[in-house]
Amino acid sequence: MAKTVLILCTGNSCRSQMAEALVNHDLGPRVRAISAGTRPQPKVADGAVAALKLAGLPTDGLYPKDVDSVMNEPIDLVVTVCDNARETCPVFPRAIPAIHMPFHDPHGEPLESFVRVRDDIRARLLPELARRFGLETA
Repeated sequence: MAKTVLILCTGNSCRSQMAEALVNHDLGPRVRAISAGTRPQPKVADGAVAALKLAGLPTDGLYPKDVDSVMNEPIDLVVTVCDNARETCPVFPRAIPAIHMPFHDPHGEPLESFVRVRDDIRARLLPELARRFGLETA
């Protein structure tokens, strides 16, 4: 049975979206990622979409979601990727383990910043999830 990880950010437009796509691509189907924001933006940042496409990752279906819309998902782990989300992390209906792994916010910066954050997420978050869920890394 796949583990579900919720990647939580404030705007759910950059870091959490890239993390969702990376986890689903690299660790799927053993791990399913969903992302949400405490104050979601109207759309996913163009830089985040471009950085994912540069890595050959699908971006279809990525859109900012409010954390309330995922409250009843069968979440096994919450990952906050910005300090603000950690401070405003909602209370879930049941106890869910959570980790905080902050990443630089590239919003409004050049594409190279989004690429660096994408690569940082892949280098740090994915091995941590594989370790926590007992997955062998490829």
